[in-house]
Amino acid sequence: MERFAFILHPLTAKDFARKFPIAQNCSDGFLEGIMKYIPPIKVSHITGLESAQAQGEGWFVACPLTSRQMMELPEAYVLKKIIKAGKMAEKLGAKIVGLGAFTSIVGDAGVTIAKNLNIAVTTGNSYTVATALEGTREAARVMGIDLERANVLVLGATGSIGAACAQMLAQEIRYLTLAARNEAKLEKIAEQILRSTGLAVRVTANTKAAIKAADIIIAVTSAVDSIIEPEDLKPGAIVCDVSRPRNVSRRVAEMRNDVLVIEGGVVEVPGDINFGLNFGFPDGTAYACMAETMILALEQRYENFTLGRNLTVKQIDTIAQLAKKHGFKLSGLRSFERALTYEEINAIKNNVAAVSDAKRRSIS
Repeated sequence: MERFAFILHPLTAKDFARKFPIAQNCSDGFLEGIMKYIPPIKVSHITGLESAQAQGEGWFVACPLTSRQMMELPEAYVLKKIIKAGKMAEKLGAKIVGLGAFTSIVGDAGVTIAKNLNIAVTTGNSYTVATALEGTREAARVMGIDLERANVLVLGATGSIGAACAQMLAQEIRYLTLAARNEAKLEKIAEQILRSTGLAVRVTANTKAAIKAADIIIAVTSAVDSIIEPEDLKPGAIVCDVSRPRNVSRRVAEMRNDVLVIEGGVVEVPGDINFGLNFGFPDGTAYACMAETMILALEQRYENFTLGRNLTVKQIDTIAQLAKKHGFKLSGLRSFERALTYEEINAIKNNVAAVSDAKRRSIS
């Protein structure tokens, strides 16, 4: 039996309050103050993981800090809290631990954490990239968009996931824009892409303008609040939202019936998996970052697989192949925590056509 663990954390103080009803009437500030002093928590025992080659069990371990705290508290303090959660994973018997959400972003993206643990560590970012691109390709196909000729935007392109998505997309498309706050870093990534693929990409720090112009957007920023609003998107746009917390406002689903927003990195897990925790997904599915940890455990690759901010195409291809070997696969197309039917997608396409027709009539 292979053993793994996965470190997660409350995205907001309200997530913490949902777990502990006694805290539901407390303010966010009060709860965040308390969380700073709470030790790691064993959330659940994960059972039923089984592929044709191996079986596994694991644990969810919580590091009680919100996304905002992860970004705003002193880095050394946050890393110490995450390492304590990793030590709990060690004691539970895990041989590899995955870093979820903002625990994979803080500091040097897992390198320091791995140095302070006696078990393997992975951020899960390699499989996140693989599934985000697979989902984007499928969304473009069902929407009838030629990916090669589409205006594609990677939002948050200076992060490890964004940079890797850009590097891989540059091998198959003609028009690529990279957006982030740090334009100097964007220029370096653009230079690397030009050298390796021959594609000259556009870079910009003006994210709003880039969003409005894009046919397809892969959103992978570390923003703690939504940054894509209903008025930002052109009719027919596709957004693959990989970020947690979400980059796309829920208002988009309420107000725009002519765009397609999909969740990046949701996969089906082999076996009769029981996570012992409801994180809003259908039974038997998980985030790709969680899945990477499980895949490596089933494969008995107890090594620091995805760490730091430089992902390689080889890493991404390797984890995609191992995922297929063990029976992990993309869980269809999902939007705001629910599965999308092809009837719904066709309705979006019809709405896009209606908007285009109305625009043509107004011009003529």
